[in-house]
Formats: sequence, C-alpha cells, structure tokens
Amino acid sequence: QVQLSESGGASVQAGGSLRLSCTVPTFTNIRCMAWLRQAPAAGTERKVVAALGSDDITEYSESVKGRFNISKDNAKNTLYLQMSSLKPEDTSMYYCATYNTILSYDGTCLTSARYNNFGQGTQVTVSS
Repeated sequence: QVQLSESGGASVQAGGSLRLSCTVPTFTNIRCMAWLRQAPAAGTERKVVAALGSDDITEYSESVKGRFNISKDNAKNTLYLQMSSLKPEDTSMYYCATYNTILSYDGTCLTSARYNNFGQGTQVTVSS
C-alpha cells in the first residue's frame, strides 16, 4: 500500500482557518482520495468530509460544504484540505485516505467504507 503522511493539524479558534497536507507517493491506481475525520467520542467511525475522484470531481459532506476545499498538487504529490470558518464541532483527528483499485468504479467517493489505505492522522482542535 502507498504510505500516506498528513501534516498541518493545530489548535485554532473558532472562525479560523487551517490547511492540511497529505503526501501521496503515487496517484497510480487511486480512484478516490479523501479526508476523513473521527470525532473524539469513543466508538465513533471515521467519516469522509471531502473527497476527490480520479476524474477530479470533488464531493463534500453537508457539514463542511462551503467551508472546506479539497485539492491536489500533482507535481508535489500532495493532497490538501483547506478549512475555513472552523467551528468547535470540527474538532477531530483528520485522516488522509485513498481508495486503491485497478477495477472500474463509477460510484461516489463519499463512502467511507471504500477507503483501504489511511495515514496516521493529524489532530485539529477548534476552541470557542
């Protein structure tokens, strides 16, 4: 599996902005890339908040739509998540993830269960 490495997590005040970065050594055979987050409460699942398909289509969860932007830089092999107007409820561990496959897939990239490769995560804390 491709090793993913996130950075950019920090503690910020509500209303602030952050940009997360994820180094992706190769985009070969990656159908979807995404940022997932897992709330601090025990037993919560990781959920996709922003996704980018190999067709360059972006998708967002309703909770972040209009505030977060996912993008990639092919030359730098990096996936980004630009977060603005941050809220305390955005506090979470954020994970970069990829859906690696050689098969054809035409479905949404927002399905968390699709992802089969994850980074270690980076913590984002938003204080009120």
